[in-house]
Amino acid sequence: MKYKEFILDRFQEEAIAALDRNCSVVVSAPTGSGKTLIADYVINRDLRRDKKIIYTAPIKALSNQKYKDFSLDFGEDNVGLLTGDLVINPTAPVLVMTTEVYRNMLMVDDETVEDTSYVVFDEIHYINDIERGYVWEESIILSPGHVRFLCLSATIPNAQEFASWIEVIKRHNAVVVRHDKRPVPLQYLFYDAALGITSLDSIMNAHDDLMPRHKFRGRGKGGVRGRIRPSHINLIEELANASELPCIFFSFSRLGVQKLARQLTRRHDFLSMKEKARASSLISEMLSNTLGEISGLFSTRLLRSALSKGIGFHHAGLLPFQKDIVERLFSEGLIKVLYATETFAVGVNMPARVVCFDSLRKFDGISFRYLSSKEYFQIAGRAGRRGIDNYGKAIAMINRSDDNLKKIASFTSRDIEPLHSQFRLSYNTILNLIRRFSRDEVLHILCSSFDNYQKFGKGMWRQCNVVSVKRSLEKHIQVLRKMGYIGSDGELSSKGEFASNIFCDELLISEVFATGLCKDLDEYQMLHLLFAIAYEPRTNERFFMRYHDKRIKHLKALLSQNPYVGRSKQLKSLDNISALVHPMYNGRAFVELLKNTTMFEGDVIRLFRQVIDRIGQVKKASNDSDLIAKLENCICVIDKCSEGICLL
Repeated sequence: MKYKEFILDRFQEEAIAALDRNCSVVVSAPTGSGKTLIADYVINRDLRRDKKIIYTAPIKALSNQKYKDFSLDFGEDNVGLLTGDLVINPTAPVLVMTTEVYRNMLMVDDETVEDTSYVVFDEIHYINDIERGYVWEESIILSPGHVRFLCLSATIPNAQEFASWIEVIKRHNAVVVRHDKRPVPLQYLFYDAALGITSLDSIMNAHDDLMPRHKFRGRGKGGVRGRIRPSHINLIEELANASELPCIFFSFSRLGVQKLARQLTRRHDFLSMKEKARASSLISEMLSNTLGEISGLFSTRLLRSALSKGIGFHHAGLLPFQKDIVERLFSEGLIKVLYATETFAVGVNMPARVVCFDSLRKFDGISFRYLSSKEYFQIAGRAGRRGIDNYGKAIAMINRSDDNLKKIASFTSRDIEPLHSQFRLSYNTILNLIRRFSRDEVLHILCSSFDNYQKFGKGMWRQCNVVSVKRSLEKHIQVLRKMGYIGSDGELSSKGEFASNIFCDELLISEVFATGLCKDLDEYQMLHLLFAIAYEPRTNERFFMRYHDKRIKHLKALLSQNPYVGRSKQLKSLDNISALVHPMYNGRAFVELLKNTTMFEGDVIRLFRQVIDRIGQVKKASNDSDLIAKLENCICVIDKCSEGICLL
């Protein structure tokens, strides 16, 4: 079978046949094998049928990338983007959004879903995410009966179990399509200071007294002989000498990514004179549309210096235009070594001949841990370019003095991580369920979780511990009733109706904006409040300037009157956040704000977007015209500060 100019693989044909039978489809296939082509088919088909298609992605970077791709493929008029803070062409027949946005649409019974034929869940394995996985479950459980699903993921060991769950709760056929063969064979290798590029078995069997293959200054941690830390520069040199570039070198630290790029830039230049001229021309062309102050940022200058030698770096803390430059040069073969964080593996579809890991451990916000098998194979799967390379290589640097080699062997040998339920109750979910359904229907929905199916199979509703589910539900309802979100009649109060439209920090935002607590705030105070609520501190982030305005002192006193608000950890950031909000409110340019913090420029922009998202939710939830007017003024302040900076 042929679709467009592509000869389809058998698994693609099977998936398309199931779609044409109006089935839900779960596709389990390696990264780079052509899963997206299946989504392309159903979008193209249903556009001709005047049906809507919703494409969901786990992160905004992937949503943005798919919006750009689909706009080129299907025309800008046919494609929209909804990511909370950004709304582009919301009535388009093809809507790209984060999974949270789709879930929120279901919660408020958005009419958009009525005409939707298929929802594509890209990277469905994010259902395993401890913090966010419940969003995928709620999205499937609450979707209307006419909606079908196309679930895409790398290898899912329990794909049949997941599809059977969909069949049971949605009462339509769900077909599993598996494909295990990569289009480009992949070698899983490791790099040791003494042995060089080798197998993990060779490292495990090696004697500690092996001399390193490269000379190092000093002994490094752990002494000498076989316990010297491997060097990313030596690994890159070995790859370059073997003509194995380009390479994507993954590190799980943004600062680490930039540090590694700077170190390599001092030592190597990978571009010919012709390539240098082309790279310089492209960079100048793309910078010509950017404000001069932004072009002069340290990060831009650092990036430009590295790119001139065929070296790049990419992470979520960069500004959108900086990432665009890197992606453009990488796609044209003008970056030979790209240092990147893991968002590049999910959000950007740009493989390379070789993928390297600086480490197989990452900080997950709580502690350092080894990657899961799903994380390892997701990143490793970026190695090998279809139609270009005969093979790909995934090479992880190993430090014998620190690394647990047996643990590494357990998650790098094969992708064995099944899908697990992360279903949990949020106050917003409960409020919306109570608003839309009877108590018995709510209990039925809560017993429909993937967790219950994994425990009880098709007898999930009969065997589900309704008493336990009911107890958990009543515990949450008791809190909501005590705080005035649910009345004595069991119905939502006006405050409960307000909170049902707030999808993050719902109780905190509702206590602030739905109670009259802050009705006399001006825009200066309101911006501080919104930024403090949205701000999520990162390790080593600092603020150099605090503005001790009496209005903030008054704001703190006001907030302390509400016990729930007064205990909020988020509002402890009010003083720090003034380093950004005060100059922004007073008309300072974006680059002036950056002088007051160590935050990455892209993180500041992301904070702007998160505040705009929360403002949009409050505006939709409120009928207070004075509050809405002030919130619109707040958006104007943010827009003015970020003028000339692309937020996409």
